[in-house]
Amino acid sequence: MPRNTLTRDQIVRTAVELLDEEGMEGLNMRSLGKRLDSAATAVYWHVKNKDDLVLLAGDLVWHEIELPEPDAADWRRAAVSLAVDLNAMFERHPWLVQAFGSHLFYGRGKARYDDHCIALYEQAGFAPADADQVAAAVFTYVLGNALGTAAMGSLDRRLRRDGHDPQEFIAATMTKAAEVAQEFPRLRARLTQPAATDYAAAPAQTLERGLRALLAGLEAQLPPHPRQVHESAGAAHPGST
Repeated sequence: MPRNTLTRDQIVRTAVELLDEEGMEGLNMRSLGKRLDSAATAVYWHVKNKDDLVLLAGDLVWHEIELPEPDAADWRRAAVSLAVDLNAMFERHPWLVQAFGSHLFYGRGKARYDDHCIALYEQAGFAPADADQVAAAVFTYVLGNALGTAAMGSLDRRLRRDGHDPQEFIAATMTKAAEVAQEFPRLRARLTQPAATDYAAAPAQTLERGLRALLAGLEAQLPPHPRQVHESAGAAHPGST
């Protein structure tokens, strides 16, 4: 495809597809050009280099996140919904989790998400500086939760490139891990339970449960609502009007 028929949007969307399939290690201008049926040199007319392309691809996928309406009466439900959707985006694009270790992401897609998070927490009652910290805490929690999926995807691709069967390799590793766990009483007890599964498996609803606990702890730091202060004062002085 000649360079004058390529568009930056087409290049970035194709880069996302390539990253989803091959990860960060599989992205290069030659493979991208092949997918676009174009010379690699034609891509450089639209993007500076691979790092620039990763930033553009990263910002594009931020637009996939649904932004629930801020609700002061039930802000935690909206916050959990937003965080769960962020995690789902990371699961669809695990390369983005990897890229956070080597890239500083910015752009309209991420700014749209960040601004909405701050609005949600400010409406909940947090001061602007506190809202920034709450948004960062929730984001860090979700990013950490997504690391496992990203790592497994990267491991799977590396094993296949090296000629290994990923399922066999992981099963053998988990068997060794379970053998080590037998030396520790609480791990041993869990492995011998009738419902025991994979030694490394996380309990169901781990993400949502952790989010609710994190948000409940953050909510406890909110200053009392004026109405709550008034009701508390009335309870302390029953005769007051």
